[in-house]
Amino acid sequence: MNENEILSDYQPAEEQATVAYTDENIQTLTGIQHIRLRPGMYIGRLGDGSLPEDGIYVLLKEVIDNSIDEFKMNAGKRIEVDIEDNLRVSVRDYGRGIPQGKLVEAVSVLNTGGKYDSKAFKKSVGLNGVGVKAVNALSQHFTVKSYRDGKVRILNFERGELVSDETQPTQDENGTFIFFEPDNTESLFKNYQFHDDYVETMLRNYTYLNQGLTIMYNGRRIISRNGLKDLLTDTMTNDGLYPIIHMKGEDIEIAFTHANQYGEEYHSFVNGQHTTQGGTHQSAFKEHIARTIKEFFGKYEYGDIRNGLVAAIAINVEEPVFESQTKIKLGSTQMAPGGDSINKYVGDFIKQQVDNYLHIHQDVAEAIETKVKENERERKAMAGVTKLARERAKKANLHNRKLRDCRIHYSDVKNERKEESCIFITEGDSASGSITKSRDVNTQAVFSLRGKPLNSFGLTKKVVYENEEFNLLQAALDIEDGLDTLRYNKVIVATDADVDGMHIRLLIITFFLQFFPELIKKGHVYVLQTPLFRVRNRRTKIKNKQVLQEEDIRQASMKTPQKKSEFITRYCYSEEERLQAIKALGPDPEITRFKGLGEISPDEFAYFIGPDIRLEQVTLHKTDQVQKLLEYYMGKNTAERQDFIIRNLVVEEDLPEENPQ
Repeated sequence: MNENEILSDYQPAEEQATVAYTDENIQTLTGIQHIRLRPGMYIGRLGDGSLPEDGIYVLLKEVIDNSIDEFKMNAGKRIEVDIEDNLRVSVRDYGRGIPQGKLVEAVSVLNTGGKYDSKAFKKSVGLNGVGVKAVNALSQHFTVKSYRDGKVRILNFERGELVSDETQPTQDENGTFIFFEPDNTESLFKNYQFHDDYVETMLRNYTYLNQGLTIMYNGRRIISRNGLKDLLTDTMTNDGLYPIIHMKGEDIEIAFTHANQYGEEYHSFVNGQHTTQGGTHQSAFKEHIARTIKEFFGKYEYGDIRNGLVAAIAINVEEPVFESQTKIKLGSTQMAPGGDSINKYVGDFIKQQVDNYLHIHQDVAEAIETKVKENERERKAMAGVTKLARERAKKANLHNRKLRDCRIHYSDVKNERKEESCIFITEGDSASGSITKSRDVNTQAVFSLRGKPLNSFGLTKKVVYENEEFNLLQAALDIEDGLDTLRYNKVIVATDADVDGMHIRLLIITFFLQFFPELIKKGHVYVLQTPLFRVRNRRTKIKNKQVLQEEDIRQASMKTPQKKSEFITRYCYSEEERLQAIKALGPDPEITRFKGLGEISPDEFAYFIGPDIRLEQVTLHKTDQVQKLLEYYMGKNTAERQDFIIRNLVVEEDLPEENPQ
């Protein structure tokens, strides 16, 4: 995208009058007030719970982290987590209980905590005295109960403000109980819901990292007996080429194997915190596992050794330094004050343990070498075409007609809005034109496909470089060497809601599954949901005041409100929604059936890709049997699929009358 094109998306700002700046403009906020005013500083993003990185899961994690820290100090081996109606959370541990004399300060005063002294909590993830205070401040109801030595002190808060405080005798076991209900006001967690699968994944990670811990989740028991080995066993979608290698040392645990897949896949943790963006410990693992295997065989390149590697690493560090309050990337370089660097500690452990293992288990060493040789042969076979493709992609990036880039990228480490960065993969010029004209040029990029892409199932990665479209898409995402340089947080497949659109969607997802499965496993791939129908009626015909008020509220809440229209419009994503809209907007509404994205005007499209965008995340689980599904639906068994379609063909009845009276 050239400079003129970017500038054309902006209108010059209107001149504003100078505003007086006096002593009255200087304010001092309490800690609770600051959290509510600037929640992003404390929990990252808000959201409604539809994505695993949304703020309500950070609130849950902050509460559970404190219970985990008790477990790490050998105080309480059971944690009970209950979520009522996907809205209200209670967490009960059986640790020592928060000291009752400082209970108010511990849950409501910033920079107050018992973890600054490393003697009490040697290797904790929560060290800043912020976590549970943020939960309190961002909850419409918050209750904490501290059970200690036959007494329970109970505090109730509303939006961070204390409303009651009482102490009673009790016969319950020592420990802490916390209840919270996130604030569902317009500016915080509007229409939120906890999703069971996201919560269960979080809780399972805690048990993988804390053997001996039992978590009861809504009455279900979650436990792990083999740590990180269980994590890989439960999450790998392709079978390992040899038994998972699992090793533990003081403050470090690793597990790894190779699988028949492209790319590298890592799960990394620090003090029980899932560092989804890696950090110094993950970088050290990648470096030293490749170096150790290379030195064992005396040859091979690092890339060939790591291709197909599936691994997990967990370390414990005193006073870890993370790159943000959400703690998803480790910045520490030292294992402990005055101790070895993380790189050296991880490297020494891997060098000794893995090298010894390979000398003892020759069958595993042979399996690793077989995989590495296959990687080497494929790399050499496509060396020439790779070089040409890179040169072609480099030239295309200077003036890539397929890509309309945005300003902010996921790889921009210090940009606060990098999480918003996304790219729409569209079919054809008309669809990409509508999105390009209505997008936010700061955070939304567009990549246009030329018709149906190649079916890549069963092909080698050589096709990524030989096929110009795939090569340019890979270059646009910048994932040739892994996800560390991924340019967009969300890769959104935006195709028509018809048979051809579904086919293109399947071909793109097959491409990612075949060559970049980590993109899906890490939750970066989505499908854009676009409306099938537009139902509208003139305001003068609508007698339902609630419908009129809802439309006015929606317009007011939009970042760029449209001019007040003579029509009230409902966009419908299903036949059920269409019938509901007809009922609400009758009589005699105007109904439009969208046959393709190109038929939707840019003004309308701005609403579909704005704050209320509807996305469906593409997920990948071990039970999905992805390989078998791809072999059946994308393989060369055309006759078998035709027979399946004929046998299962269903002719739908005509749709109901469009304007029922």
